[in-house]
Amino acid sequence: MIMAYNLLKGKRGLIFGALNEASIAWKVAERTYEEGANLILTNTPIACRMGNINDLALKTHSTVIPADATSIDDLERLFTEAQEILGGKLDFILHSVGMSVNVRKNRTYDNLDYSFLNKTLDISAISFHKMLQVAKKMDAVSDNGSILALTYMAAQRTIAGYNDMADAKALLESITRSFGYIYGKEKGIRINTISQSPTYTTAGGGIKGFDSLYDFADKLSPLGNATADECADYCVVMFSDLTKKVTMQNLYHDGGFSSMGMSVEAMTQYEKSFEKDCNE
Repeated sequence: MIMAYNLLKGKRGLIFGALNEASIAWKVAERTYEEGANLILTNTPIACRMGNINDLALKTHSTVIPADATSIDDLERLFTEAQEILGGKLDFILHSVGMSVNVRKNRTYDNLDYSFLNKTLDISAISFHKMLQVAKKMDAVSDNGSILALTYMAAQRTIAGYNDMADAKALLESITRSFGYIYGKEKGIRINTISQSPTYTTAGGGIKGFDSLYDFADKLSPLGNATADECADYCVVMFSDLTKKVTMQNLYHDGGFSSMGMSVEAMTQYEKSFEKDCNE
């Protein structure tokens, strides 16, 4: 059982992207609520209808406001209603939004549909800039607030099968740095990304070869893969007042995978593969 420390007592938060119990955003909503936060949950209208977000709202005593994160009009309405319901500016925001039509359609990286690529970038990265820009213009975030987006190491290193989502994550992290400078100077608001281990979510499960990727990362990481629940714990810390001077960072939360080159286990398996080839 998780012990609560009231790290977010009285804080107001907005969570983008909770769909079902497998969503990292779902776990973050649960943990931030346990730590005393008051929440607004949002996802696209169709996701709100197809997912279980209303169950999460009941569990966390939250309000659901359907909104398309790529629509400026929807974002303006979302921030207006969120502040009215919560009774003030937001103290933290989680952007957990990502989707690639090219991945869903099994289009390889050297055969992308560019209209699909535009959708990938708009949904998975540019929506973050839109969200930040609307929030800033509306002065919807409290001074010294905290904003997070979820990313993945494919932004820095080639991960076979991650496709155009890698480009989207690279753009997402660039937006974090560029907007983080402006928001930090003017309002003391910090913006960071968390680079999470491969995690069994609805989005993650759609990547070709995900099971093998998950197993490989888990075996190579000294601490093993970080779970969605553990990611939620990390988000709580980043939303809290304990991290007031952390901004514009891409924070790896992957059990040490991002710092590894080779492990004994991986080398042993590599050598076994040669033995198998020689015996055939």
